Amino acid sequence: MESTLEKARKDPESMKGKILAVARRVFGEYGFHGTTMRMLAKEVGIDISTLHYHWGEKKDLYEAVIIDINNDLREKLMEVEEIIHGRPLKDRVAIGIDMMMDYLFEHPEISNMVMFRYFAKTRHDVLMDFRVPEFTIEIVRSMGLKEDKKNRPFSMASILTVMNSMHSFISGEESFRPMLKLKKKDYMELVKKTVMYIFTAAFTQDEEAGKESN
Repeated sequence: MESTLEKARKDPESMKGKILAVARRVFGEYGFHGTTMRMLAKEVGIDISTLHYHWGEKKDLYEAVIIDINNDLREKLMEVEEIIHGRPLKDRVAIGIDMMMDYLFEHPEISNMVMFRYFAKTRHDVLMDFRVPEFTIEIVRSMGLKEDKKNRPFSMASILTVMNSMHSFISGEESFRPMLKLKKKDYMELVKKTVMYIFTAAFTQDEEAGKESN
């Protein structure tokens, strides 16, 4: 039997699909505690009883949003991995950052929800969570970084540093962009250039040093 989320993903134009899309945006903007079912119903243009009929309680809908985002992230990472597989490390880093930043800029609710989830002072009892450790290990493998038991924590921390930098720039766009006095397109290009410049050099320094020594 299909779950409510599976039905919504299969038919984005259905009422379940429309509610899910709105919930991603509103939860991303206001967080779990800042969002009410009345807000969501109003945004969709339905009454609250219809919202409850399709999705149950707020916790149920929030958990579905997290699962939906996790599924989308996995699909995107698989797409990135196919493209970067077998390429030199410098290219893998640059292409991976470029593709993931484009994706996250198109879906800012992902970065917003990650930031809400891990840096907000208020916690809640929602059981589902972003699969950050699992995703991080997958990225480490995709990038071809050292993943033996001794080096894995450092490699994972390195990837988390990159991802948190991306999320910070995207989630903080409304604050950062006016500081830089840039239009959205220029801001996006500058952020990508900055993240690539810093982390391409960081990830490939050992490789470059090896070339110089030879």
